Amino acid sequence: MKPETRIETKRKFLFACLMGVITTGIISFSLIAIHVGFKASFWDAWLRSWALAYVLVVPAILFIAPPVERLVSRIIHS
Repeated sequence: MKPETRIETKRKFLFACLMGVITTGIISFSLIAIHVGFKASFWDAWLRSWALAYVLVVPAILFIAPPVERLVSRIIHS
């Protein structure tokens, strides 16, 4: 594998990980706050939800992002 390809692969993986942390954190916090409220069980429920969402979202970002990027490119260039 070329060094440029290796760097690009690492960049995409790191991007997916960071976007996963940020987006799942915001969304899970908001939904747990709405549905549970800020009770004693809030932090446990939020951390469990955040962890599950993160595990699901990072692979989704890695596999869904490339076709979405191609679609956006086609839309913009047409």
